[in-house]
Amino acid sequence: MEHRDKKIVIIGAGSTGRSLARFFLARGAQVVLSDRRSAECFDDLEELLSLGIQLDLGGHTLERFMAADLVAVSPGVPLDIPVLCACQNNKIAMLGEVEIAWHELSGTMIAITGTNGKSTVTSLIGEMLKAWGQNAFVGGNLGIPLIDAVGKDYDWQVVELSSFQLETIETFRPRYAMLLNISEDHLDRYPDMTSYIAAKVRIFENQQEDDIAILNRDDSLVMQAASDVCSRKVFFSGQSVLEEGMSLVEDRIIWRWNGQETLFPVAELQIRGRHNQENVMAALIPLLLEGCPAEIAWGAATKFTGLKHRMEYLGDLHGAGWYNDSKGTNIGSVVKSLAGLDRPVILIAGGKDKQGDLTALIEPIREKVEQLILIGAAAERMAKVFAGLTRIHRVDSMHAAVGLAAHYSCPGATVILSPGCSSFDMFENFVARGEIFTREFRALSGHRESVNGN
Repeated sequence: MEHRDKKIVIIGAGSTGRSLARFFLARGAQVVLSDRRSAECFDDLEELLSLGIQLDLGGHTLERFMAADLVAVSPGVPLDIPVLCACQNNKIAMLGEVEIAWHELSGTMIAITGTNGKSTVTSLIGEMLKAWGQNAFVGGNLGIPLIDAVGKDYDWQVVELSSFQLETIETFRPRYAMLLNISEDHLDRYPDMTSYIAAKVRIFENQQEDDIAILNRDDSLVMQAASDVCSRKVFFSGQSVLEEGMSLVEDRIIWRWNGQETLFPVAELQIRGRHNQENVMAALIPLLLEGCPAEIAWGAATKFTGLKHRMEYLGDLHGAGWYNDSKGTNIGSVVKSLAGLDRPVILIAGGKDKQGDLTALIEPIREKVEQLILIGAAAERMAKVFAGLTRIHRVDSMHAAVGLAAHYSCPGATVILSPGCSSFDMFENFVARGEIFTREFRALSGHRESVNGN
């Protein structure tokens, strides 16, 4: 695509927006970076201006958008805001970052989406490719924008994709596309589950018959959503023994393909829980189909210890194990995390309410959670739904939450931050939330604090 002398407006000045700005500037475009946040929210304005970027801060100036040859949309920006609706009505071209990058890339693309587990699977595939000696970009929603892979000599791109990113694709066509699972999420952005699922399933829409769709056989929503996919389907299952595909049978993962069978012992994995075993199964499939020796792919899987902020073990305090699961930003994720824990659990939850259905947590909380500590904007609604299931405390800071959890912890208990909500009411992002939780845990220095909740 030719961008020289084109007028490009980029909406959203986060990391993806800035990467887009650098990309377009390097190709001779005239770039405007627009953000609803004011100048006071940015500490590097001089750097941005020195690059030749024009800034449109504190809102979006309609005239700038109407004069654009292309509007590049960052993933976090809803498409129904007034300025973008005006662009659509006036036939101004709009593309998302993933679509823009796709036109510039070569090599084999492995794209991963789903409500939960996609960061783990993306990172794990990256480790497997590294162990195989392959030159691979690993990023997307995971951290590094896909546009940063452009111009680099990557043979592979392994990309985590959110539903937001998939909203703005047009011709994006990965060789491998994964849909790991579907549960309620982002209902503060989507009007209903149907709209959320429709965004997810777009990952397959441009695939052809010789491409591969990797699907969770056990997830009825996945199977229904992908029923019309035209690419070749390869399944993984933790509940059924598949004649072809990847199965979990007791303590072994079994890969069956082209009449051959390969066994992998689950006990050799360092990441725990059924959901992580399913993540490993999904990650193995594209590597094995591409000819990676099974021992290399499995060796990388057994060395993988997981991601920060996702069931990250922090240590013991007074005989209780503490886990940072700040990346558990939806109810389905919390359900999966609790499934791998034994009673008694002290759960810290809450944050910015995504308006999801909380009832899926009722039985896990009743069965396993002895103390529920709630923070953030969602605390009131969660307290009402979970009333009578366990002892509930509402506090106004992470400091108070951690202190109260330490007060109630005992030998054999598990303390876990697994919010089931986004972080933006109290923290910059889930990373900041997890780091503050970790810092508060370490600051206890082995001493219990008595903090009153209400």
